[in-house]
Amino acid sequence: MESAISSPLSTSSHLLPSPSRSLLGSRSQSFPSLQNLRHPSFKSRCFFGVPFRSRQTQPIRCQSSNQQPAKDDGFVIEDVPHLTDFLSNLPSYPNPLKQSQAYAVVKQTFVSTDDVVAQKVSDPFPRFQKREKKVVVQKDDPRGVHFRRAGPREKVYFKSDEVRACIVTCGGLCPGINTVIREIVCGLNYMYGVEDILGIEGGYRGFYSKNTLRLTPKVVNDIHKRGGTFLRTSRGGHDTNKIVDNIQDRGINQVYIIGGDGTQKGAALIYKEVEKRGLQVAVAGIPKTIDNDIAVIDKSFGFDTAVEEAQRAINAAHVEVESVENGVGIVKLMGRYSGFIALYATLASRDVDCCLVPESPFYLEGQGGLFEFVEERLKENGHVVIVLAEGAGQEYVAQEMQVVDGKDASGNKLLLDVGLWLTEKIKVSHKLSIIF
Repeated sequence: MESAISSPLSTSSHLLPSPSRSLLGSRSQSFPSLQNLRHPSFKSRCFFGVPFRSRQTQPIRCQSSNQQPAKDDGFVIEDVPHLTDFLSNLPSYPNPLKQSQAYAVVKQTFVSTDDVVAQKVSDPFPRFQKREKKVVVQKDDPRGVHFRRAGPREKVYFKSDEVRACIVTCGGLCPGINTVIREIVCGLNYMYGVEDILGIEGGYRGFYSKNTLRLTPKVVNDIHKRGGTFLRTSRGGHDTNKIVDNIQDRGINQVYIIGGDGTQKGAALIYKEVEKRGLQVAVAGIPKTIDNDIAVIDKSFGFDTAVEEAQRAINAAHVEVESVENGVGIVKLMGRYSGFIALYATLASRDVDCCLVPESPFYLEGQGGLFEFVEERLKENGHVVIVLAEGAGQEYVAQEMQVVDGKDASGNKLLLDVGLWLTEKIKVSHKLSIIF
């Protein structure tokens, strides 16, 4: 039932719950968290610079059409686990979409098991790629890593009237969460005939500390018009045994988990425990990242809204710096390890003089440094606007402040305030009026 979820996330369809089976037959995923799906041009939040590797011991080799011996062309599938990996006798059923009038007229309703998506995709930061992550592919280059394409399959592994699904949202807020919840519920109900859908309130701890909500298309009809998350959220609170005990006690067999890195690490632990107990439970993770920093998909939900809202801050900063002599405006935007929000907001604004992102190292002093650029732009225009992703320049701030790395309740590294640090540096260097 990836197709159900891909309605609000059509550009993110490659990543949705099961890159190899339809949702009623979805893969119970171990998720490389989001780590193996991060965009190759920047550091992953949880990948730590380890090269991409397939979980298969040998690359899949493609047989040539002329029946000559197949050669190793480097074609590798980064696959995900499936229920049938540990439940070998699991029966399959025809996909209910075959009975849908809306889909019956479509010739290619279902995704083939051979459909894959290449990891090597166009990169908005080609200058900053590592050499092994080439975007331009030559004739004799290895074909590289591929992922299973998401979408409905002809066979599923759950009967619609036997499905009891649940949805949980964890971690920080992001625009579009309620839309995702709504489309999961409506997709399960309208497209697959699933009527038993539960909402877990308050994040992971809601599995064992709160009652559930009964979710129907009527209940979620207008939640996409609201901000935040209809199911509420929290950080931390992950207790694998308690969560799986609750899943088992409630008879839940499909779990939809909306969240970021910490949340998906928790989803991986849930899957491992499900596998250990031999339960027929599909665990599907939906990545929640406003930074748009996941490879293969075109765009993560909430990204467009973030870029649009960033325009307001940039416009305000530009108005203020134009109103003072030698005004410098610094706008700090979200972007822990990637600068997509800062980059796209800069391109859309046209009022920005300098954009600093984590993917591109910069330095302050000396020829070609930031201070020299600011000075030249002030002489030319009398003001300057700098857009700064929150993850840019962290190494400089850490060296100067000599702080120990800290983590939040979800296990994410706590970032230092590079905005205030840069503001003070420019103030001391140029003795200017700073708008931050």
